[in-house]
Amino acid sequence: MSGDGLLVAVDSRVHRVPAQVKLVALFVFVLAVVSTPAAVFWAFGLYAAMLVAAVVMAKLPVHVLSRRLAVETPFIVFALLLPFVATGPRIDVLGLELSQSGVLGAWNVLAKGTLGVVAAILLSATTAPRDLLAGLERLRLPATLVAILSFMIRYLSVVSDDLHRMRIARESRGYAGGRVGHLKAVAGGVGGLFVRSFERGERVHLAMRSRGYTGRMPLLSQTGAVRSQWLEGLTISLLAVLIAVMARVVGL
Repeated sequence: MSGDGLLVAVDSRVHRVPAQVKLVALFVFVLAVVSTPAAVFWAFGLYAAMLVAAVVMAKLPVHVLSRRLAVETPFIVFALLLPFVATGPRIDVLGLELSQSGVLGAWNVLAKGTLGVVAAILLSATTAPRDLLAGLERLRLPATLVAILSFMIRYLSVVSDDLHRMRIARESRGYAGGRVGHLKAVAGGVGGLFVRSFERGERVHLAMRSRGYTGRMPLLSQTGAVRSQWLEGLTISLLAVLIAVMARVVGL
């Protein structure tokens, strides 16, 4: 597999948990967070504390986590606008007339979105792309989808390098960018990149067929997770489910 993707290569207990266990744990944790009523604030505090403990256990640098959290910026902007555009009863906050339902909605988006993004960052930073594919395979994801994802990850860097070389070649011929008239050149480059990628895919497919490819890739992993690994990996997620159930009971 080309490169290690978003993996932070350190040795930790979280890194050693099998990928299929971490995938199930992420799904269960996010499901618990999403099902928690927004007004039960203490539950989100416990979720955050568990994630912080997992991040510390995974030995992830703070700057890596903060930099990758930038992907959440559009959701933050949307959440900050909610109290001003939502309807319903108004409340005064620091001299500003805000919608009461908008404030709760903004909190709901920020809290659940941030927890979900941090959990996803934790998964990507502690699991290599090949291990993720092997985990999906162990979870019985259709073999065709696993093969498509495998090729996508493998050739993403190849296509990115092609795009970088095309940009250098374009600029070396006097292209400066920034004008509407240059959109034609950019569109031509994108079209050429598509054709080149398509032809590369055809050549790769022919090479695979000549080597005995029958439509199914070899298994990426022959070993599964033992019971102790499942229990260790799902500890936080099971606690999150318990908290979500308690939060809903209290919310009633």
